[in-house]
Amino acid sequence: EMEEYNEPPQDLIDYILSDECKGIAVLSGAGISVSAGIPDFRSPGGMYDTLRPELLTATTEQQQLMEVDPTAVVECGMFFSNQFPYLEVRKPFIIGTAEEKWKATPSHWFLRLLHDKQKLLRLYTQNIDGLDLQVGIPNEKIINVHGTIGSISCENCGVEYPRDDFMNKLKSNIKDIYGIDETAPKESKNILCLKCEQPTVKPSTVLYGSSLPSNFFTCVEEDFPDNVDLLLVIGTSLTVYPAAGLVDRVSPTCRRVLVNRDNVVSPFGSLGVFGKQKIEQNRNYFLKGNCDEVIEKLVNALGWKEDFNNLLPK
Repeated sequence: EMEEYNEPPQDLIDYILSDECKGIAVLSGAGISVSAGIPDFRSPGGMYDTLRPELLTATTEQQQLMEVDPTAVVECGMFFSNQFPYLEVRKPFIIGTAEEKWKATPSHWFLRLLHDKQKLLRLYTQNIDGLDLQVGIPNEKIINVHGTIGSISCENCGVEYPRDDFMNKLKSNIKDIYGIDETAPKESKNILCLKCEQPTVKPSTVLYGSSLPSNFFTCVEEDFPDNVDLLLVIGTSLTVYPAAGLVDRVSPTCRRVLVNRDNVVSPFGSLGVFGKQKIEQNRNYFLKGNCDEVIEKLVNALGWKEDFNNLLPK
């Protein structure tokens, strides 16, 4: 059963503090960044919900496609035929991220604390916001499952594009559909790759229909199931695969903790993906609530409050 807890149970706390628990794998989603003010694409009022295709530089056919399915904005075929919808829609987000307009949340800093305590095996983040990169976790421990907005590269040939140069080009070449930048051009002009000269430069996020970064698959093979002593799932509804599949790659006795506002519902019934394997001991914990609030309770129960407070930016 998926037990729901308002306070972290003692057996879980004891296990995390024990020497047995030395490899915690974390799978994080949009919920971990909500308190930073990051716009969540899928929520009501999010990017997909409020998309206005008629404002975008696109053919009538492309606009109609985005009207029917807003995710077409970040779809591979669309981008290769027209880079403007992606760049116009995401322009404020790309610039805001580069300027660190949004700051890592207490939940992100908790992951850094797990690293400092030598408990963090790997962080698999589904977020593209780059907040995970602000807290000082070594890069090799972070897998950006869906890419990251924090680096720029060519979708066609893969060559990196200098970030500062790209930001300048984004400001000078791409029009403003939100009415927030008076200095933006009235019409968008392509940003070309410095090597292959195609209009296919963008932040290194994974487009729909593209393959995931190869290091995702390599690290999953390396980590699961043998090196994962505990799987911590934070702020994700576990609907997007293959990331959501990680919950089934752990060993049959590995403890799994879900920190989320809602229990996860999936094809496996109300227990979500967690209800699949029936075993003797209860190994599934649902800590219900907003990420930061639950993490604060967890930190206090672990006796890590002082270390945690020392990490947090003053």
